[in-house]
This record gives sequence, C-alpha cells and structure tokens, in this order.
Amino acid sequence: MVTRRFRVLVEWDQGAQAWVTVVPALGSLSTYGDTREEALQETREAILGYFEAAAKEGLPIPEPDLQVELVELEVATP
Repeated sequence: MVTRRFRVLVEWDQGAQAWVTVVPALGSLSTYGDTREEALQETREAILGYFEAAAKEGLPIPEPDLQVELVELEVATP
C-alpha cells in the first residue's frame, strides 16, 4: 500500500454552518462535515473514491501538489 499526502484547505462556512474541505491537486475535490474531524474523514473517503474511479477509467492519479499554499492578500475596496 502506498501512502500519499495531499494538502487540504479546511474552512468554516458560516452560511452552510459546516466545515468545508477542498483538495486542489484532485481537481478541487470538495466535501463537508458538521465538525472539522468529520469533514476530514469525508475528505479521506472522497480521495479513495477518486482513486477507485480513476483506476476503473484507466486515468492517471495526479501526484500530490505540495507547493499549494494559503496566502493572505490585502485588497483596497471602495
């Protein structure tokens, strides 16, 4: 078994009242959960589902993009 690491963006969505995750390396694969832990578990399951679907279709599995970073950008607004 191969272990891969993926960067996952985790944020609280106030409108949905849920934790939302995004995996940029996998086409912005996204899931959510009522708790942060639940959202991350859903993300693990979604990644495994992505791998299974890719294998069935004979598609390559992208390598983890460990260069992704979250930056804070300041923008002046009117």
